[in-house]
Amino acid sequence: MGCEANDAVLIVEDDAALRILLGGLLARKGWRVLEAGTREGALALLAENPSISVIVLDLGLPPRPHAIDEGILFLFSVRQSGFRGKVVVLTGQDQHAAAVAAIGEGAFDFLAKPAQPQQILAAVERARLFYEAERRLASAGQERVALSVPLERGWREIHDQVQEVVLRRLWRESKGNASEVARRLGVKRENLYPLLKKFGIER
Repeated sequence: MGCEANDAVLIVEDDAALRILLGGLLARKGWRVLEAGTREGALALLAENPSISVIVLDLGLPPRPHAIDEGILFLFSVRQSGFRGKVVVLTGQDQHAAAVAAIGEGAFDFLAKPAQPQQILAAVERARLFYEAERRLASAGQERVALSVPLERGWREIHDQVQEVVLRRLWRESKGNASEVARRLGVKRENLYPLLKKFGIER
């Protein structure tokens, strides 16, 4: 499953060569790519582009590229801004310390350099799917969705679990009202039945 035409990803990485490489990978998957090499530049782009749904962040940024201070400060600023998207941390810093600090400031996922292209693409896709599921639930007045598919299991299985979790929750809350579930999902009622069968949800 590819991203929508208006999906934007922000790459925050001070290594220009890596930034271009990541941007090319994501652009080929249909993303609109924005790039920044500093915390200040990234925050400016984030403020100007509300379509950003995923941020790929290197914690080591100028003026201290060999420490995690700037990246953690960026995460703090992002969280304080009310950003609803997801942040995937990609860094060569000390893995344990960086992961603990990043997750503490709200990072969604963590990849240690050198990460394989497919790992990065899968992490970004996973982040997008979580973001879209949460946004759809929020529009229906529901709480955030919690999923558990490991990153390496791939995009298709991640997408399937997003669908199943959302569908089961709406089915339960509507007390099995197919018309209501279809309305809240924005699909035709007849298109809902194959999904119910797929996930073993009894009508």
